[in-house]
Amino acid sequence: MTTVDALINKYDNGLGFLAYTSYQNLAWKGSLDCISFDHTAIKNKLLALDKPCYIVKVAGKIGLTNDGYLSAAELGTTGQVELLTSLPSIRIQQLGDPNFLSFYGVQSAYMTGAMAGGIASEEMVIALGREKILGSFGAGGLPPERLEVAINRIQQALPHGPYAFNLIHSPNDMAIERRAVDLYLKYEVTTVEASAFLDLTANIVYYRVAGLSLNDANQIQIKNKVIAKISRREVASKFMQPAPARIIKELLEQGLITELQAKLAANVPMADDITVEADSGGHTDNRPLVCLLPSIIALRDEIQRQYNYSQPIRVGAAGGIATPESALAAFIMGAAYVVTGSVNQACIESGACDHTKQLLAQAEMADVIMAPAADMFEMGVKLQVLKRGTMFAMRAQKLYELYRTYDSIEAIPLGEREKLEKQVFRKTIAEVWEGTAAYLSQRNPEKLGKAVNNPKLKMALIFRWYLGLSSRWSSAGEKGREVDYQIWCGPAMGGFNDWVRGSYLAEANNRRVVDVAHHIMTGATFLYRIQSLKIQGMQIPDYYCQYHPVRY
Repeated sequence: MTTVDALINKYDNGLGFLAYTSYQNLAWKGSLDCISFDHTAIKNKLLALDKPCYIVKVAGKIGLTNDGYLSAAELGTTGQVELLTSLPSIRIQQLGDPNFLSFYGVQSAYMTGAMAGGIASEEMVIALGREKILGSFGAGGLPPERLEVAINRIQQALPHGPYAFNLIHSPNDMAIERRAVDLYLKYEVTTVEASAFLDLTANIVYYRVAGLSLNDANQIQIKNKVIAKISRREVASKFMQPAPARIIKELLEQGLITELQAKLAANVPMADDITVEADSGGHTDNRPLVCLLPSIIALRDEIQRQYNYSQPIRVGAAGGIATPESALAAFIMGAAYVVTGSVNQACIESGACDHTKQLLAQAEMADVIMAPAADMFEMGVKLQVLKRGTMFAMRAQKLYELYRTYDSIEAIPLGEREKLEKQVFRKTIAEVWEGTAAYLSQRNPEKLGKAVNNPKLKMALIFRWYLGLSSRWSSAGEKGREVDYQIWCGPAMGGFNDWVRGSYLAEANNRRVVDVAHHIMTGATFLYRIQSLKIQGMQIPDYYCQYHPVRY
């Protein structure tokens, strides 16, 4: 039998305890051999999330064990082992809303957001889906035939899910939205992540309502699930309420939905889940999560009281989620689930090219900047991109300043036009317009007709040629165009790189999207255990509080 003197050495493990809680009625029972007092063993026992933690004091020294059990203390007796506090085992499934798990058939309240242009690729969605993690395919900016290929490939690999497809708002070309919705309905894609919406459109309402029916118990069945990514209360409110009556009427008159579906639409919200997007890569309002998330949760509660939905809307968190600490912070604030974005772009499965992945893996938090967005250029909408290793942001901003200043390409001073041709376009303006016109003649002849008689619109379309291609160059790895790569990125990328520095995930070639998900969620669960111990009075040195990714 191990004696107390043999068990406890002179090594100070740094643990302390302030008696905020009382365990006078409970005692720990077990062998002294299973109690650890040194740094490494204690850290390993804290990391054993599937086992309970018992913090005990033996001869004035604090130790930790995963073994033994609690029993009622025997009155009038004192033992050599004093129970200070304890924690049950914990699983990553306990973080977030369990309804999110059952609703989407996933193993954790974690999903990856869509990165347009197929950066959130088929490979990424399939790899996640095989581990029962929800991933959203980046359909934004892809032609219908490319989207159709992706749908077929993902559905073949994941016949039972989980997976989602992005539906991005396209205010300058609503036909793009409609073609995506038609494909989703044709192939029975039952989960859509709606993003960049400024208001509800007939397209997103059509997708949602076309999936409504009654089951055998006469209850509303929602086949087409919607996860709406928002950053503004006024937009969140629209997705939290039933579809507008005027749009329902239009869809009914067009024969796109049935009388029953029109009636049922008044009883369900437009979205099942609202993803609160804080400061993020791509389209963003740069809002802080700590302010935005509580505000949207409060709005959800207000609308729930008004409509009394049978299944309340869940509210998740995105933007800045890149480490265990940020994920845990979101869950503690009430997030039903968390969504990662920028960090996945540097993973092996990402649709970005290797050069882009290497730039992202070196990024720091300050290496991001706002730049004009291609899809909403004329509206002055900006998105967040990487500035390190690329001149895209500076050149895109110059294009917007020229657009604001002049009414036509011809009105731009000759010297400025020559700079555009030599430094930015690397071809003549006439050649750019020729290529743009050829594209529009196939994709959007109506807009081409308008541009012929509208010099300002023509100028915008010429500038959007560069803005649109720059993101494709980043994905395709266009040689010679590296300084023009448009790389969507938020400060979370820098936070992730800081966290994984010194670990196997520091190298972009080692980053797999499932590993990233696993370590963020496992780390968040571990840190929850640490914070719970601190709240109960445990004084824990920083050594025990760090979670670093290790191959598993």
